Amino acid sequence: MTASSVRPVSEREARQVAEAAREQVWHKPSFAKELFLGRFRLDLIHPHPAPAPDDVRRGEKFLEKLREFCETRVDAARIEREAKIPDETVQGLKELGALGMKIDPKYGGAGLTQVYYNKALALAGSVSPAIGALLSAHQSIGVPQPLKLFGTQEQKDTFLPRCARTDISAFLLTEPDVGSDPARLATTAVPDGDDYILDGVKLWTTNGVVADLLVVMARVPASEGHKGGITAFVVETASEGVTVEHRNAFMGLRGLENGVTRFHRVRVPAANRIGPEGAGLKIALTTLNTGRLSLPAMCAGAGKWCLKIAREWSAAREQWGKPIARHEAVGAKISFIAATTFALEAVIDLASQMADEDRNDIRIEAALAKLYGSEMAWRMADELVQIRGGRGFETAASLAARGERAVPAEQMLRDLRINRIFEGSTEIMHLLIAREAVDAHLSVAGDLIDPDKSLSDKGRAAAKAGGFYARWLPGLVTGTGQLPRAYAEFRPPGHRDLSPHLRYVERSARKLARSTFYAMSRWQGRMETKQGFLGRIVDIGAELFAMSAACVRAEMLRTTGDHGVEAYQLADVFCRQARIRAEELFERLWTNTDDLDRKVVSGVLAGSYTWLEDGVLDPSGDGPWIADATPGPATKENVHRRISPCA
Repeated sequence: MTASSVRPVSEREARQVAEAAREQVWHKPSFAKELFLGRFRLDLIHPHPAPAPDDVRRGEKFLEKLREFCETRVDAARIEREAKIPDETVQGLKELGALGMKIDPKYGGAGLTQVYYNKALALAGSVSPAIGALLSAHQSIGVPQPLKLFGTQEQKDTFLPRCARTDISAFLLTEPDVGSDPARLATTAVPDGDDYILDGVKLWTTNGVVADLLVVMARVPASEGHKGGITAFVVETASEGVTVEHRNAFMGLRGLENGVTRFHRVRVPAANRIGPEGAGLKIALTTLNTGRLSLPAMCAGAGKWCLKIAREWSAAREQWGKPIARHEAVGAKISFIAATTFALEAVIDLASQMADEDRNDIRIEAALAKLYGSEMAWRMADELVQIRGGRGFETAASLAARGERAVPAEQMLRDLRINRIFEGSTEIMHLLIAREAVDAHLSVAGDLIDPDKSLSDKGRAAAKAGGFYARWLPGLVTGTGQLPRAYAEFRPPGHRDLSPHLRYVERSARKLARSTFYAMSRWQGRMETKQGFLGRIVDIGAELFAMSAACVRAEMLRTTGDHGVEAYQLADVFCRQARIRAEELFERLWTNTDDLDRKVVSGVLAGSYTWLEDGVLDPSGDGPWIADATPGPATKENVHRRISPCA
């Protein structure tokens, strides 16, 4: 089967597969879900939740060991130069227990909370983003997390001790012609007695080049005694028929062990199946509910580093008689970096602590953290390169060779770029979050806009929707945000006044909900095609969530006596910047070029503008746009790299 002959899937079938995989019911409250419904539930996040003292002691002890290891045994320049993490570094991480940070101590792990796991990733990733990616892919989406949530006791006893100390794991879903549309998944797992026979090709397998254990998503054909569907399996990389055919190279994350893995008649015991047949996508999405928090944690760490370099450099570099930081054009960039770093740390710490407490459903919060963190970290790194000028564009090795400090600003920019694509691109995250944000509407009025529903179904839906909106819509007219003295606890003496920002969030949440309702009324079944509109709705929600988190964190730091005045200053500046962005997004909900853009796209695809391409040459090589993924035996050398223990 070639890439072009992957079984065709209709748009409706693809939606049905994705819909079946998502969690259908909300068993716990969600701050972000309520925010999109126009209800500002500050009580769900304030006072800021705090970790247990034992968790803090255990976490701080591990961070101390990790910091010492990163300072003395990690050569970031060598990783960048050789495009791989040295075996002795990986072995050192194993001995440190870094592979088992989130694994329960009874299986040999460190048992860190989500908060401290993320702090560890931010620390390691600040030294080498490739190490951060290695640890994150192993624990956030690799074997440990799915087994923790869905594995049998036998599977946990078998695999978790290995994952905690010796074995690296990877997660394999993407295929050469299958990305965020899993309905077209081509890899198969055919039942054969007490085993499954696995065939297919997986692309962009982070950690796959060095992994010992794999979580593989494959389609089980429906048959007698087998429900079938996309299913998750733990696969031993050493199994016969598993071949790493290629190690991929990227513009950034040069030490990333990412490749192409082929499975040819690989025998996998049924005991290695995670959950029931057909539950693979639900397992993947549930794993990502907290797994997505690792990426924005490293983005927050990147922001901290950008701030440090911007501060030191802009104080040392002078132009026209004063440090460049004192020039407004540069100062504005530094202010943006400082304020945004504060907000990113507020978002990730709040979402992580909520994950640890398990009192709230954080699926939207985690997705917003991933979306917002990846976008804002990229902007901060870009601003740092601009502040550094020509030195920002120059490599660290070149700077060092001519006698200057080896600051890898351009590497940071390259390394961060993938975060806008990893674990759900920004565009996919917009759609995923938008679907969750309008869930309440679809649950009561979805049948009204479903063309396949009968008139009787639509009648029942109309009655149900009428009752819901009769209660919901009046609450969007007025609210606490219109009371001048609301949220008074956020204007303590001697500090900036944050209460106006929280009143703005409350008013804007209602405005956002009204805008969503109006759009659903206007476009009905075509709403899902309005991706530009939905993206802006989500981006507004992200700004409001970040503002809320920043204010709550500032107040928490004030009450604990930890830089409260400065935290209030940063939160105030961030909220003022975020409000400007949010207002622009609100304006663009209804004043935009979306319709014109679609017409231009049609012209581009029809070849109407090929004359515009004249005058240049295309340096691209030959070959198909998508590589052949026909199942079968490997024809290339196995480039799997086994990490060798140090002598």
